[in-house]
Amino acid sequence: MKLAFTVTQKQRLIELDAAEGIDGLVFINAQERDHSFKKINQELVLKNKERLERLRSERLRPSIRELEQILVNCLNRAGFVEVNTPTTIAKEMLVKMGITAEHPLWNQVYWTDKNSCLRPMLAPNLYYLLGRLAKIWPRPIRIFEIGQCFRKESKGAKHLSEFTMLNLVEMGTAGDTGERLAELADLVMNAAGLPYSLDAEDSEVYGDTTDVMADNVEIASGATGPHPLDGSWNITEPWVGLGFGLERMVMVKEGFQNIRRVGRGLMYLDGARLNI
Repeated sequence: MKLAFTVTQKQRLIELDAAEGIDGLVFINAQERDHSFKKINQELVLKNKERLERLRSERLRPSIRELEQILVNCLNRAGFVEVNTPTTIAKEMLVKMGITAEHPLWNQVYWTDKNSCLRPMLAPNLYYLLGRLAKIWPRPIRIFEIGQCFRKESKGAKHLSEFTMLNLVEMGTAGDTGERLAELADLVMNAAGLPYSLDAEDSEVYGDTTDVMADNVEIASGATGPHPLDGSWNITEPWVGLGFGLERMVMVKEGFQNIRRVGRGLMYLDGARLNI
């Protein structure tokens, strides 16, 4: 009878970022299996140690922070103004986004009290700012934020309960908003150095959207207005918006199998496992 890795062995190799094919390996006996495990484990431990050493002696910043700086510089050069908004938002902000108790996202929200929650997305605050800035700034108004969002969706190799979003929006766009959305997606993905494709999709919040895909992973979702949600925020002009998941961008760029390697936590540092 052929043997696979034990549950403990498999979990250890997954933690060290073994390739997906690890599940398919089988062995003729326990001795062969354990020998293979030891060899693969040593190779992966070495790779993790080498990554930690590069962080210590060369790069000095985690990949996700380097990516943040690249994207800030890129968007500033393109005329986008960076904003910094609260992490805690009022329940009514979600309701104005169409997220009520009947909505699928409602049960993913982290509530801090009966009227406030940790933001599950950056869009409500940006909508609010656009409504205010519309009375002050000339068109087009271009703003973006990079910040933490929180959702109870931690299951799976591509999901985190705390994650980093880049949300950019341009209001008062002249010309075709769909073309502009494609231009802005190209701007960000080229800055990040990631090949990508655009796919039409249906969103639980915005309806018809455009997904930015890289290596079969959804990196971003984009939408355009006018949109039915706009009236709640006193928005009356065309707009283009895109929301990018930065951990997913780093995961794809670095070739990692699991997003937790680049998320906020204490078991990994810049993609390297620490209990090695």
